[in-house]
Amino acid sequence: MEVAQTALWVVVVLVALALVFDFMNGFHDAANSIATVVSTGVLKPTQAVLFAASFNFVAIFIFHLSVAATVGKGIVQPGVVDTHVVFGALVGAITWNLITWYYGIPSSSSHALIGGIVGAVMAKSGAGVLVAGGVLKTVAFIFISPLLGFLFGSLMMVAVAWLFRRTRPGQVDKWFRRLQLVSAGAYSLGHGGNDAQKTIGIIWMLLIATGYSAAGDAAPPLWTIVGCYVAIAAGTMFGGWRIVKTMGQKITKLKPVGGFCAETGGALTLFIATALGIPVSTTHTITGAIVGVGSTQRAAAVRWGVAGNIVWAWVLTIPASAFVAALAYWVSLSFY
Repeated sequence: MEVAQTALWVVVVLVALALVFDFMNGFHDAANSIATVVSTGVLKPTQAVLFAASFNFVAIFIFHLSVAATVGKGIVQPGVVDTHVVFGALVGAITWNLITWYYGIPSSSSHALIGGIVGAVMAKSGAGVLVAGGVLKTVAFIFISPLLGFLFGSLMMVAVAWLFRRTRPGQVDKWFRRLQLVSAGAYSLGHGGNDAQKTIGIIWMLLIATGYSAAGDAAPPLWTIVGCYVAIAAGTMFGGWRIVKTMGQKITKLKPVGGFCAETGGALTLFIATALGIPVSTTHTITGAIVGVGSTQRAAAVRWGVAGNIVWAWVLTIPASAFVAALAYWVSLSFY
């Protein structure tokens, strides 16, 4: 009886830790949803975070749990995951998020979590128990999602420039200040739909490993889904102002028309990835879209040094979080 109670408390603590990660995900990635709309002056910061958080939660009613299924069942072979693996994965992801948030680097919470899972699993059983397809498509989208964001953002900017080529700049600015609310809402919807599901996936993984959910279940318990969407929306409400400055001001100077094109390009990429069940980085996506918009003006409009530093953070995210997760896994073995 005492062993069963201890096991239950371990699960409760790990679920709470996962929700903390989800909150931090919203907090860390709030910049991705609101940086452009704040930097162009369309919304004040307080208005922007409330606006984005609302759409983060509304995503619960729109997207299927394809990404959650990939994270929960498509990264590691069944039967390998235990509470130590989940603990290691979460500690690895949270640690990397804290480091990058402190230095104002817009890294990927998503890939930090995937890196954490991979590191903890490899510490336990080696690379042979990883599901190659799930890991490879996630790694591939480290490069594909910013390229798609870049492509969609730049194409949107070229199309808008052509369509409004005879319209006065002041009139264009006025229209796109309003339209940017639509694009910001769409991007926040995609952010909530993709990112909340990653935490749903790891909690689902934990519940299957501990017998509180069956491996054959089509979906995790409802409280898992609602809790994760609430957590990410709450995190977005508090925002990540250090990263907002980098995303909205340091990469390139944005006007409302540019903000609209970047957010729309990013949202399209997120919708496609979520429909395919691929956990992508909202950070990678919006950065690619912002760079795409800036590059249509002239190459010098993009601060390539800042963009280069961000890319280095992307490259390091999975191995760094995997390393910390492996250490946390070994430490946890002596705790319980």
